[in-house]
Amino acid sequence: MIPNILTSFRIIFIPFVIALLYFDQFLWAVFLFFILSITDFFDGYLARKLNAVSDFGKLMDPIADKILVISVLMLLVEKGIAPSVPVIIITAREIFISGWRAHVGSSGKIIAASMSGKVKTVLQILAVIMIMLNLPFAILVLWISVLASLYSGAEYIGRTQTV
Repeated sequence: MIPNILTSFRIIFIPFVIALLYFDQFLWAVFLFFILSITDFFDGYLARKLNAVSDFGKLMDPIADKILVISVLMLLVEKGIAPSVPVIIITAREIFISGWRAHVGSSGKIIAASMSGKVKTVLQILAVIMIMLNLPFAILVLWISVLASLYSGAEYIGRTQTV
């Protein structure tokens, strides 16, 4: 199943992004981070288009996304390139919502990703790339991604309260 291969590819290559960043190979890290981020779009698209949605994909796709973004953000904090507070907020939100999803899922309910969740992911990816490239307004975009993260988390909890 191509979608599961893409998700597995993303998971396998996360340590390479981290290693590239650790050794200050920012352009290569941006390139690989971008490729891995794109696979997030394609694995979901292909899973729906090919009717190949799987339990593996439902579980591992969001985990892969969170590990990719959070691990890169943490390393950027360690290097003194990104502020810690927005990274803490993003990490806490992702852990909380993952726990919430597990709680909701334990009763057999699956809540599909919302548009706000997709916007949150795009903003986080954009912020990470901008920070790695040392672009202007990168930290502002990171904070905007924090607001989108909080909004989408609240929306997700609100949607699951009515299910």
